[in-house]
Amino acid sequence: MTQQITLALSKGRIFDETLPLLAAAGIEVLEDPEKSRKLILPTSRPEVRVVLVRATDVPTYVQYGGADIGVAGKDSLIEHGGQGLFRPLDLGIAKCRVSVAVRADFDYAQAVRQGARLKVATKYTSIARDFFATKGVHVDMIKLYGSMELAPLTGLADAIVDLVSTGNTLKANHLVEVEQIMDISSHLVVNQAALKLKQAPLKRIIDAFASAVPQD
Repeated sequence: MTQQITLALSKGRIFDETLPLLAAAGIEVLEDPEKSRKLILPTSRPEVRVVLVRATDVPTYVQYGGADIGVAGKDSLIEHGGQGLFRPLDLGIAKCRVSVAVRADFDYAQAVRQGARLKVATKYTSIARDFFATKGVHVDMIKLYGSMELAPLTGLADAIVDLVSTGNTLKANHLVEVEQIMDISSHLVVNQAALKLKQAPLKRIIDAFASAVPQD
C-alpha cells in the first residue's frame, strides 16, 4: 500500500519558490492556490498532497502530524521553538531579513544608548526579546499580526521588528531600517515520527530537494 505524504506550504513567495524544488522531485501541484478555494491541493503524484496553511502555522502542522513535511521560514521556526521537528535542509529560498525599523525622525541610537525602555511592536517576540536582551535594552513588547509600519506612525511603538526584503514598504511609510537582526531563508522540516514510519518516500523527496538546492 502506498503511503500518503502531506506537505505543508504557505501561499505566496514560499509556495512559488518551492515549486521548482517539487518539480525536481517529480511532483507538480495541479491547482493554483491563488485561483482555487481548496486548502488541500492534489499533485501529479497521487500519494502526495499539499496543504495550504499560514506561514506561522507550518511548524505546528508538521510537529503534530497534520503534515509529514513542510517548508517554513527560519523566523517561523524560531518563534515556534522547533520542538518535534527534523530540519534536514536550508532550501535557500524566500530570502529576506529580520530588522529593526523606526520613524525617520526617531533618534534610535540615543534611545538605545540611554538604556531607556523601548516600545517595540512585532509578531516576532522571541527574536526581538533575545536581540534587545543581548544589547541590554529594556523593551515593552507589543504583539501585532499585521501592518507593523503603522505602529511607529501612530505612536503605538517606538520601533518595529519585522521581515524586510526590498525595504520599499518601509520607505513608503517614512520608516528607516536601523539594525539588521538576522538573515532569513526557508527550511525543509519533517515530522520525526513520519521520518521513521514513512522513511522511504520522505527520503526520496528530501534527497530530490537536496540535489535541486544550489550549493554555495
